[in-house]
Amino acid sequence: MQYVIAVIAAILLGIGFVFQQDAASRAPSSHFLRLRLIAELIRQPRWLAGLVTMVAGELLSAWVVGNVVLSLAEPLLATNLLFALVLAVPLSRQALTRAEAAGAVVLMLGVAALSLARSAQGAQISIGSASYWPYAGGAALAAAAWFAELGRRHSGAMRATLTGTSAGIVFGIQDALTRKSVDLLEDGHIHALLTTWPGYCLIASGAVGVWLMQGAFNAAPLHASLPAMTAGEPVVGIALGIVVFGDSVHISGGLIALQLAGLAALIIGVIMVARSPTLSGLRVRAPAATVGRGRDRAPAGSPAPNPPGTADGAGE
Repeated sequence: MQYVIAVIAAILLGIGFVFQQDAASRAPSSHFLRLRLIAELIRQPRWLAGLVTMVAGELLSAWVVGNVVLSLAEPLLATNLLFALVLAVPLSRQALTRAEAAGAVVLMLGVAALSLARSAQGAQISIGSASYWPYAGGAALAAAAWFAELGRRHSGAMRATLTGTSAGIVFGIQDALTRKSVDLLEDGHIHALLTTWPGYCLIASGAVGVWLMQGAFNAAPLHASLPAMTAGEPVVGIALGIVVFGDSVHISGGLIALQLAGLAALIIGVIMVARSPTLSGLRVRAPAATVGRGRDRAPAGSPAPNPPGTADGAGE
């Protein structure tokens, strides 16, 4: 049942991502990482539908993260990219290619390898401690801020990739905070959740992650942002699970190799699928703001707008 819920969560996340990117791509690029971007998107029904779908997926993901070790939950949830690909096929009007199918297979093999390594019997060690939270969380936040700043300095696909990486790191932090919050609720410490930092940091990380994600979606087609975001989240989530929550690490050579191979396959598969022609077909379109807004709409039969560079056209 845990795995079924994880798959449902991944489906909802994939659908939500595609709808949100389709809407964010229509917003002016000048809104990148500005609150005006969110204000613009709130008025678009497709974006709201994508947000609601993603939130539903996140709620199910919270249950999965709280009941399954992060080292297994993260790869399962990363399959949301496969379902984003399925939805992107009719929207981009492009058929699936062999590269996309191969990427999907590689991704699933990575998930299977990590799952097998987690369930295998063997020598294990635990090196994590809750006392490492300030250091591990601070390092992850610094990395997210660094990638976001790099994204601000670039444009196009590079901006989307760097900002998507930042969003993925923040979502990985959010997953770890979700696990901490679920632990408090299961122990009956509802008052502690409302009066201590985990719950509020969870809300803040979710808001920042969504903000960064919309900026990445606005900057370039989906294939430029989604691989970095989808790969960054499980990597950070797994790392925090080991360092902060004490998830066990297998020390036998065979299992270490299997886990490393699974993680490599997961990342490679995500990149192969997300850089596919189907997802790249969801391209940035001309902003709707220049076409249908009140003062920009010319009455029927009126002269064409002045070309750029004239008094009336210079501000567009």
